[in-house]
Amino acid sequence: MNSGRDHTACVIGLGYIGLPTAAIIARAGIPTYGVDVSEQVVETINRGEIHIEEVDLDGLVRGVVQRGLLTAGTEIRPADTFVLAVPTPFEKDGNHTPDLTFVMDAAARLAPVLEPGNTVILESTSPVGTTEAMRDRIAELRPDLKLPGLGTNGREGGTPDIAIAYCPERVLPGRILVELIDNDRSIGGITPRCARKALAFYKSFVRGECVVTDARSAEMTKLVENAFRDVNIAFANELSMIADTMDLDVWEVIRLANRHPRVNILQPGPGVGGHCIAVDPWFIVHGAPEQSDLIRTARERNDAKMHHVLDRATALCADHPNTPVAVYGLAFKANIDDFRESPARFIAARLARRFGNRISIVEPHATELPREFDGTGARLADIDHAIESAGIHIVLVDHDVFRAIPAAERGDALVYDTRGIWRD
Repeated sequence: MNSGRDHTACVIGLGYIGLPTAAIIARAGIPTYGVDVSEQVVETINRGEIHIEEVDLDGLVRGVVQRGLLTAGTEIRPADTFVLAVPTPFEKDGNHTPDLTFVMDAAARLAPVLEPGNTVILESTSPVGTTEAMRDRIAELRPDLKLPGLGTNGREGGTPDIAIAYCPERVLPGRILVELIDNDRSIGGITPRCARKALAFYKSFVRGECVVTDARSAEMTKLVENAFRDVNIAFANELSMIADTMDLDVWEVIRLANRHPRVNILQPGPGVGGHCIAVDPWFIVHGAPEQSDLIRTARERNDAKMHHVLDRATALCADHPNTPVAVYGLAFKANIDDFRESPARFIAARLARRFGNRISIVEPHATELPREFDGTGARLADIDHAIESAGIHIVLVDHDVFRAIPAAERGDALVYDTRGIWRD
């Protein structure tokens, strides 16, 4: 692949990963066209503005839009390389079944514009086999193209017309722009040739090591990374519940245990959220249910911690009737505006339903409360008002601004701190 203005890219899906990815590609000098189903998102980007919060993203998007390197629209256009960054949620069956509708719909919309020589890369976190399923969908719609791994799509001889690969991101919200460039990448091709073509594309803007493999291994690698984190967090969360029954300070126990040279226990919290760690382990369980008891148990344990926190918070509020309550945080982790799969959001909403206008929500990354708070009487409050008016403080997210509140300001108020930031 030749980088620069003789090569073009199209990023499908302009959310928390797609927009930063499109901006990074554009900054590398590759004219990039972003696609999203939301006209509002498209209009916002074309003004050089952003619809999500991420460190330094606003300036980057403004710059590449002004230079004409990034534009957006709702319809897919021809390009040399296509990157799919669309959601992969659960189906609404209650069984954590992966829903690949967005991936398959994107493949169907993409198929008519494909031309020989194009590269298609799926970045969405997906169950093993999704890249091949996407390839099969394209093959159904474009029988004129030779696709990799299908015996040239039923046609005799020749090199496949299209390269198809899988390359997941591994980034931390709040550091996405840095980690998209500096982190290593696992690039899985349906064939080795597909992997090489995708490798050439990523080397144009990634400084980390790009390691080639097959598509199925790359898909599993992404799931394993997040399942590993989930299992380790489950240990910390289970330990915190045990400590509660024994009236122990779990953070002190962990601090001391971690002085062992081969022990590194993570920090507990009110559960696990986000679209990665709280979701991806279920993709492994769905693919191998009989062999994934530990992964399933860890996922269930982290969900149980969320209900454990809700029960303790509810009891505290019920034991002190008429006392105003401040609940700190709705995001799934510190210092971001992402509320997806957030245990804090789940807990806060249920407290609001139970205790109504006694509840004030402090979330510096929100301008309004999510819809589930409608009609509860709960309200969004600033930090100063919450500190002054609340007699109960419930900490669910460890935003830096919450850490900065000294004990003297909290006075004699009751505190339930699920993050261990107010232990002074």
